[in-house]
Amino acid sequence: MTRKQRRLTLIAVAGVVLSIALGLVLYAMRDTIVFFHAPADVQANNVQPGTRFRLGGLVREGSIHRGADQVVTFDVTDTQATITVRYHGQLPDLFREGQGVVTDGKLDASGLFVADTVLAKHDETYMPREVADALRRQGHWQGEEKPPEQALR
Repeated sequence: MTRKQRRLTLIAVAGVVLSIALGLVLYAMRDTIVFFHAPADVQANNVQPGTRFRLGGLVREGSIHRGADQVVTFDVTDTQATITVRYHGQLPDLFREGQGVVTDGKLDASGLFVADTVLAKHDETYMPREVADALRRQGHWQGEEKPPEQALR
């Protein structure tokens, strides 16, 4: 084998090894990738119960109900559709009615979204881009004209 052939063989083997490694990483991450949905998207796309996703929108006024043992139910709306969320645990300090929220969890068979994480907006200029875009498409965005993530820069 000449020097050039050994070098090409080494490069080819390295490429194959990197491709296999990338494939294994993507295969391992397939269950941890979580997609964002607004309530109208969930209803329009008929998201199957048990599917893990992020639900985002606004906390509907008058919908927060605190139960025993830190169980909280509230409605998340994008003004076209509303989904009831049940969360067990401590809510963020900035969580309140009328504010933006993103929840992580699964739909159960009855259509209730069982959340294991709740994220509330952290200041006056931040809202997740997907939530702002959904509200902007529906004509309910009250914020600035430029995308909210650019307002922080």
